[in-house]
Formats: sequence, structure tokens, C-alpha cells
Amino acid sequence: MANNNGKVYLTRERLVELENELKELKTTGRAEIAQKIAEARGYGDLSENAEYDAAREAQQHLELRIAKLEEILSRAQIVDAHSLPNDKVYILSLVRLQDLKTNQIIEYRLVDPEESDFEKNKISITSPIGKGLMGKKVGDIVTIKVPAGTLQYKILEISH
Repeated sequence: MANNNGKVYLTRERLVELENELKELKTTGRAEIAQKIAEARGYGDLSENAEYDAAREAQQHLELRIAKLEEILSRAQIVDAHSLPNDKVYILSLVRLQDLKTNQIIEYRLVDPEESDFEKNKISITSPIGKGLMGKKVGDIVTIKVPAGTLQYKILEISH
């Protein structure tokens, strides 16, 4: 699944979050930016109007985010974790690992890059750790090269 033919694999929950964000940006976000631009125009000479420049820049950022969300949603495919087997590590697998250097137990959920969030232990299937775990089984010892060095994990459990 590393080359997924342009598809973005998302959970239903994440798809709804992105759809809601897009709707919010297209309605409220655009209206707020238009209001700021109108106010800034009222301050006079546009060539030396910092408020106007800032509002226009904010508008560009908003439109870029809207375009990115539309592009992601156009390629989105919903994945249901419960329909995937637990015999190997796949996208949406919850993998329980033992760090063989520290003996620490870690859990990662493997997700599409669009859904990754390291703070929530959601790692991308395209990250070094994600690539190293994909297709592995319980009991496998996995050695993964990361920018900080080499990690070595034992896969203890795979679930969804």
C-alpha cells in the first residue's frame, strides 16, 4: 500500500473532520477574510497598508488550505479497521511493540500520511517506522533506521 495510486486512506471519522473543516473555511473563513480586506481598504493608500497586505496574505493561506482539503477529499477512500485482518501489520493496525534497547512498551496506530499525528501515536505508513512495520507479524524483530539512529522493536501484538 505504499504506492496507493493517489488514494488517501482515511477513517470515516477523519473524513468527516476534513469535510467539516472545508465547509467552515469556505463559509465562515472566507467571510471573515473578506471583512478584514474591506476594513483594511478603508484605511487608505493600499501601497503602504500593512493591514491590507496581512489580510491578503491570510486570504492566500486560506485558499491554499481549501485547495489542499478539496484535493485530499477528491482522493479519499474510507478504510474500516475492523475489516482488515490481524495477522500482519496493515494500515490502521494498532501495533504494540517492545523497544529492545529500553524494554519500553510502545503502541502505534499506522495511518495514511494525511491522518498522522505523532502526539497521538498515529504514525504514517510512509514514515521510516511505518515502512519498517508494514507486513510484519507478531513475534517479528524489526530493525528500523531513523534520523536519530537505529531502532529495534519486537512486535508483541497487532489489533485494530
